[in-house]
Amino acid sequence: MTEPSPGIPGVDVPDHRGRTGLHLTGRDLDGNPRVRVEDVELLAAGWHVLRRTTLQYQDAAGTWARQQRETYDRGNGATVLLYDPAARRVLLTRQFRFPVYVNGHPDGMLIETAAGLLDDDDPVTAIRREAAEETGLEIGELEHVYDVFMSPGSVTERIHFYAAPYDGSTRIGDRGGLAEEGEDIEILEIDILEALAMIRDGRIQDAKTIMLLHWSVLDGPFSAERGRKE
Repeated sequence: MTEPSPGIPGVDVPDHRGRTGLHLTGRDLDGNPRVRVEDVELLAAGWHVLRRTTLQYQDAAGTWARQQRETYDRGNGATVLLYDPAARRVLLTRQFRFPVYVNGHPDGMLIETAAGLLDDDDPVTAIRREAAEETGLEIGELEHVYDVFMSPGSVTERIHFYAAPYDGSTRIGDRGGLAEEGEDIEILEIDILEALAMIRDGRIQDAKTIMLLHWSVLDGPFSAERGRKE
């Protein structure tokens, strides 16, 4: 008697996160007539998902060619620049990031804006949650800055960027993060001009943080235009 197939986790039986059908993503795309998805293969389904997609792509000359693309799906995320307009300071975090440590960062302690994955929440709910967990601050009105695909060659993630004022006098403590998730986060309050200097000399190397700091002086709360309006 033939034994029944045990199934493939993440495909036809639940993986460790209870997910199935992970091989279906992208199969029904029809927004670009020059792209025909032929097959999607699930390569790995750990905490995040790695897929290999086979597709037909029509170039500008009208020629169709078969291509394969691997995509890493870690979900979408959100980040927020917290700023104290009166003191002209920003509130950033510093925590250990192994991927940057293994790729040449001297100690892996990266300075960043508060951020996190959306999970099952909308971007506004998610960033309020993450800001509270990482900094201990309950933020008020959010300003949407932009939405960005950070590494479109291989990673599907889109990050929603926000900014929000905070009152430095209400901050309690200098550490944040959830201990049960292994987070050990240092909270930093930095003058905006010093933060820009830290970009120039390499102390700040995180992309989302650099983008929000530059936005803050070009179009945001520390810009000359915003100052004239206020």
